[in-house]
Amino acid sequence: MSGAEPTRRANLEVFAEEVERLAGEDPRLTVVTSDSRGSGRLTGFGSRFAGRMVEVGIAEQNLVAVAAGLAAGGRNVVAVSPASFLTARALEQVKHDVCYSDRPVTLVGISAGVSYGALGSTHHSLHDFAAMRAIHNVVVVAPADNWEAREAVRSAVASDRPVYLRFGKQALPDLPGTRDFTIGMGRLVREGGDGVFVTTGETAWRAHAAARSLADDGYSVAVLNLHTLKPLDVESIARVCGRAHAVVTVEEHSVNGGLGDAVARALLEGGVTPRLRVVGLPDEYTVTGSQDEILSHYGMGPDGLSATMTKLLEGGG
Repeated sequence: MSGAEPTRRANLEVFAEEVERLAGEDPRLTVVTSDSRGSGRLTGFGSRFAGRMVEVGIAEQNLVAVAAGLAAGGRNVVAVSPASFLTARALEQVKHDVCYSDRPVTLVGISAGVSYGALGSTHHSLHDFAAMRAIHNVVVVAPADNWEAREAVRSAVASDRPVYLRFGKQALPDLPGTRDFTIGMGRLVREGGDGVFVTTGETAWRAHAAARSLADDGYSVAVLNLHTLKPLDVESIARVCGRAHAVVTVEEHSVNGGLGDAVARALLEGGVTPRLRVVGLPDEYTVTGSQDEILSHYGMGPDGLSATMTKLLEGGG
């Protein structure tokens, strides 16, 4: 129907669709999962390419070791597991077998952040940016909408080095802005001169909604989405934030070791010093609830982000 809002889809669905399409073009493409065929939306891939799907069960360390071995043998490997376990329980194998051994494996962390909601802290992935940023020889990408997800999958599968892709489960709106996806380069979703929301992953649409709301109050707020946390687009950070009075970083991750820390370092090293607030999950036992409930509790809903930006722009802490 003309003028209807486009159907929202989860990035994970786009990932699975694109991997299956790419497998039709590349006979080397192989998927390895840790009891994640269903949760990774990979039942279609498994039916179509049964001989190119390896299921290791709930054994994330084995998952990564098998993926690295297949890559060493010439396969183009996509390894899929819940982000909370892939980047914690299997971190040793990620570090040594994939990254330090320079195996071109696409590591896919699904149900990231607080996507698992009421399953609680054991299933929340609030550490993965920090862990993966600290390991050399791995690209870290968290797409913000379906278009970015599709481009990120294509780039990762075509890459000759390790890549970590982070996906949640929520159906997402498409964001405006440039349509030129390049690993390591940010995407300016919205122009603005008073303040800047710097975002990554599924928090981007929330920040964009907050920026639109702030426009009604007379504030011009930009949204810079950094789908790639590593390598970081320090040039875009300096350019967009350099003309702003206030910068708010927003991430579905701990406030320690993730986007906020990376942006703060980039700003200081570049001599750019706007008022800064890092918004994420604090260093405490995380509350239990749905993804929306948890993020709203910690000020990551559009209303909470609007209030944080307004306070900074008005000179508050």
